[in-house]
Amino acid sequence: MYKATALLEKWIQENNDLVTKWKKLTDGNNLRKDQRLSNLRCLALEFHKLLSKIQGAPHLAGVTQLELMVIYNASVFSIALSEFSKVELLITNVMDKVLQISGCSPTPGSSDYLLFWRKVLEKAIERTDLFFCFGQLFCLQWAIWVAMQKYHIIQETEKEMSMVISTENKNKGELSDSLLLVLEPKELIELLHVCTLIGKGAERLTNGQYSEALSVLQKATSFSAPRGVVACSHLLLGSCFLQMKRPHMALVCFRKALEIDCQCVSALYQSMLIYRQLGNKPAEIQALVLLHSVLNLTHTSECNTGDGQLISSALLLSSPSLKNLLEVPSALTVLHNLALRCVHCGRVSEGVEHYLDLFAILHTDQPNSHVLNEEVPFLPRLAEIYLEAAAAMIMVQRPADCIALCEEVVGTALDLLPKRLVLEESSIETEPNDIDVDHNDKGALVLWAGAANLLKGHCYMHLKDWQQAMTHFTRCLNLIVRVHFKKKGGQPQIPTTDMVNKDGSKLFTLQRLKAFSLAGRGICFAQTDRLKEALRDLHLSLHAFPECVSAGLWCGEVLWRLQRRPEAASCWKKTLCFTSESSNSCVYLMEPPTDHMLSPSELQRRIEDLGFEEVKNG
Repeated sequence: MYKATALLEKWIQENNDLVTKWKKLTDGNNLRKDQRLSNLRCLALEFHKLLSKIQGAPHLAGVTQLELMVIYNASVFSIALSEFSKVELLITNVMDKVLQISGCSPTPGSSDYLLFWRKVLEKAIERTDLFFCFGQLFCLQWAIWVAMQKYHIIQETEKEMSMVISTENKNKGELSDSLLLVLEPKELIELLHVCTLIGKGAERLTNGQYSEALSVLQKATSFSAPRGVVACSHLLLGSCFLQMKRPHMALVCFRKALEIDCQCVSALYQSMLIYRQLGNKPAEIQALVLLHSVLNLTHTSECNTGDGQLISSALLLSSPSLKNLLEVPSALTVLHNLALRCVHCGRVSEGVEHYLDLFAILHTDQPNSHVLNEEVPFLPRLAEIYLEAAAAMIMVQRPADCIALCEEVVGTALDLLPKRLVLEESSIETEPNDIDVDHNDKGALVLWAGAANLLKGHCYMHLKDWQQAMTHFTRCLNLIVRVHFKKKGGQPQIPTTDMVNKDGSKLFTLQRLKAFSLAGRGICFAQTDRLKEALRDLHLSLHAFPECVSAGLWCGEVLWRLQRRPEAASCWKKTLCFTSESSNSCVYLMEPPTDHMLSPSELQRRIEDLGFEEVKNG
């Protein structure tokens, strides 16, 4: 008996030394992921070695309790390493063994863990000295169910969970005070409660069961848990309100999530989307600025639910549905979005600065990147970003910078452009911003090279170099005429306006390019007094895109100069009724600038004067 007791004490000390070693490794240390994993594997191995020693000893009461508690410690590390099947097999085997020693028959259907645990806990009541240990191991099974999103099983074991929770007040056995645990069951139970509710809420939210999700998530916010977890529950509650068309309530929840955890990037991102939906542009841009700052500080786009524990909330809340709900773009994507939104919202100078910051990062991180064919994760193609920035440069009157960016795009695409391109009916629906471009995406190459020439034409118009402007508009047109459209079963033909049936399609974009290039060239002809050529190009522009404002205004101007004043007035009246295109349109598809050449108020005065003359002469 003395030898057994001495051996027991030796194993207890070994267990306690391992627990102390783990706490020293993690106490106040911000370990890298690889360091943490290495430590987890090392400690898991040490605990399993200790377990092997204990399992070879005589089946005395003290040894059995020690074995169950060491299994608990070893299993905690295995769960932290996501070795769920290994833990379930270990627990099943030891439970069967303990019950057999107690004179009970093996539990039937061990592969059915719900039935297994009901049988175990039912029989374990007779072993009051071990019931606490059984409860500890059941907590680990509960953690595995949460991590594997088996919420239906958890719901069916509510009675058993109540029994486990009550074990805190039961006889904990003679070893409980002397043997250390790496994770206190009481702390784990609290975390499991809230993570179960969050997981169930996320699942119901994904399935469109918004009322049920709301009820579950409201309950989750009432639990005491790590900051990241509580913030996550408020975040999901806000997502639920958002799906229920209650954006202002969603904003309240997102604000609460940020108050609890200032690094809750998903709350910032969702708030930004709501501000955009509500049309609150200053708030949207402010949220984007904050989001970019936080992402740069945290170097991650994941919602932080970690709490530093072995079985952490990050492990328990790893379901695909939850990850989708918490997903946030990368810092680079947010910076690009910020630049583009600033341009769309009229804060063009700010947008230009953000584009320059973006280029600095891209060129630093990818010194050998190719503007057209090098993949940049989570961003549009670099050619599109260059064109967006070039358009912004025009708006802030920096034509030299715009030309430099456009030359980069054209120079890179030049050797890849096709002599003739046929767009199939099934291929024109792709959004330009969503094109998955490779060397074979000739449609995108034509579009980008054409847009670059269009923007260069605008720059030379700004510099009043009409001949150079005409050259670049003509180059854009020469690219576009290479594109033909083929309907199913038909022959390739030159696209016409009636073929464009979807805003944002490739064909739509190419027609806009054609219209704006013709308008630009027509204006240049008008500025050089070649009025017949100007009228021809402006009419063609309006045929390609009847609502092209610059073409309509200058068509009226040319008609006025040709002494066809009633036609000019009619053209101006019609054009002045057009509204500008949506702010969501492609920023680099720009009409030629007209405000500094033709004043709408002056045109209106001419229309009125012509009306007076007609009345006077009539």
